[in-house]
Amino acid sequence: MQIKKNLKFGFTLVEIMIVVAIIGLLAAIAIPNFVKARQTAQQNACINNLRQIDSAKQQWALETRQATNATPTETDIGPYLGRAGSTAGMGCPAGGANSTNFTASYNINAVSTAPTCKILTTHVLQ
Repeated sequence: MQIKKNLKFGFTLVEIMIVVAIIGLLAAIAIPNFVKARQTAQQNACINNLRQIDSAKQQWALETRQATNATPTETDIGPYLGRAGSTAGMGCPAGGANSTNFTASYNINAVSTAPTCKILTTHVLQ
């Protein structure tokens, strides 16, 4: 007498749908956190650039004996930024295509005024 074994290999449609639903739920939870982390990192990088610009302005004013109402240019503060004497590649990371353009990213302002970001007003040097 032969015994028939009815063995099924593989997964059923219901099992596959449950796995896909779980993966979708995890992705729905994780993606907003990644977006927020990216925005926070861009803001921190921009604020650090603003600190460097402010420090370069202060050094420029001290070395050239400028008044506090003097406004330096990009070429004036370039040597004080430590980027081989230029602002090339220094821009707000939130600027997208302009993320390496210094002029499109920052207002230098006067020595007594903190520099500002042109891209987002939430990027503020405090």
